[in-house]
Amino acid sequence: MVMAFRPTIGLEIHAELRMRTKMFCDSANHSSETRPNVNVCPICLAHPGTLPVINREAVRHILRLGAAIGGTLAGFSEFDRKSYFYPDMPKGYQISQYEHPLVSGGTLAGVAITRIHLEEDTARSTHVGAKGGGPERIGGAEGKTLVDFNRAGIPLMELVTEPVIPDAKTAGTFARELQLLLRTLGASEANLEKGEMRIEANVSVRSDLKSESSRSDLLGPFGTKVEIKNLNSFRSVERAIAFEIERQSNLLSQGGRVEQETRGWDEVKQQTFHQRFKEGSADYRYFPEPDLPSLSLAEIPEFSHATLTESLPELQWVRRARYREQLGLKDDDIEYLLSYPTRSEFFDAVVSELDGQSELVVRAANYFISDLAGEPGKATPAAFAALIRMLASGKLSSRGAKDVLALLGEGGGDPETIAQMRGLTQVTDASALAAVVDTILTREVAAVGQYRAGKTAALEYLVGQAMRASRGAGNPQALRHLFKAKLGDK
Repeated sequence: MVMAFRPTIGLEIHAELRMRTKMFCDSANHSSETRPNVNVCPICLAHPGTLPVINREAVRHILRLGAAIGGTLAGFSEFDRKSYFYPDMPKGYQISQYEHPLVSGGTLAGVAITRIHLEEDTARSTHVGAKGGGPERIGGAEGKTLVDFNRAGIPLMELVTEPVIPDAKTAGTFARELQLLLRTLGASEANLEKGEMRIEANVSVRSDLKSESSRSDLLGPFGTKVEIKNLNSFRSVERAIAFEIERQSNLLSQGGRVEQETRGWDEVKQQTFHQRFKEGSADYRYFPEPDLPSLSLAEIPEFSHATLTESLPELQWVRRARYREQLGLKDDDIEYLLSYPTRSEFFDAVVSELDGQSELVVRAANYFISDLAGEPGKATPAAFAALIRMLASGKLSSRGAKDVLALLGEGGGDPETIAQMRGLTQVTDASALAAVVDTILTREVAAVGQYRAGKTAALEYLVGQAMRASRGAGNPQALRHLFKAKLGDK
């Protein structure tokens, strides 16, 4: 009999907050800085005798996130020391939060949240190759580990979900939705490829068969937890979780035992691999940070739930419903527009210029996504909306609109002025188009014969030839009417 197993998944997600300075000092918070060790000071370098100071804006970012997901905001909070010894943390501990996180509970994308707290990021280690030159050789330092402290002390959000995620797809959906929420709130850019958002998955499986519940490796409600690190894309998250579910299920089916460990993800081999056996919370020897004061958040008016909620922008699930129900946009287009706040903000300004007229709005979405790829360049919402109105009124053909739109993106300006200067304005006057129609009828004798013989597709060929002859300026509807009239088809 093939054993059936039920997976249980929880996520731990870190995101670097978008702020001017670091978490506990005034050093610049520039995660994209390429020069090593320039955004540093005695505090983030852990010089003896230095004292950290809490970044108030970082606390506000986390509380706003908690308000957005319906979490419980802490009235009291404090920071803790989390002890571990790696070269990227020279203090011998990390300032984090343990007993009193800033946010508890809440839900996002149908997944329950355990907690959200603040901590400082570590430095970045670069392991230089032992032999040879090439990109791994840095100033003769081969065979060594180099440490860059630019990232040390950057404000870091950590969010932990409840172990309630049932499958890899749901995990990926949650992670994408969190990225979008962080961007919507202006809390983080959350780019995975830049390390601004890092995802770790805790995966376990348990038997669905009651008869198996007595086995030691299946005791407990969830099975034995394995943590997966090095997940730098949403697809990697989904693939690593799926692989680990299969690995653990096969291991238990064959009578093996799942070890509690930390595993990495090999993108090339598409499989997880052992890194180390997992520490427990006792190994970190948490205790309250003596160099930082406790936070009586309930006494700070700007951190009240009402004030924070009032400060929230339109959240993605509200905007998503509005785009679908009020504007009639397609789901794929909605997700594209939502993916970056700058896109949705520009599009909303265009919608306002178009007075929310559904037909014009849908057409605007198509051109914004297909022709501008969500990047308006120097085009303003007012100019973009004016172009859509010209298109709808027949002043511009589809081809002409694309040409004008490209010019708007490159240099800005007024679409009607651009169209006139470039000769792209569409001609609708019958007398002006009649000469073009006569020319095509004289030249395309075969197509005329086909149309009169009942092949209606020939009419579209004639219209196309007239459009080409007028360099796209002819209104196709007016041309179609003229051809029919001259061919005796009323």
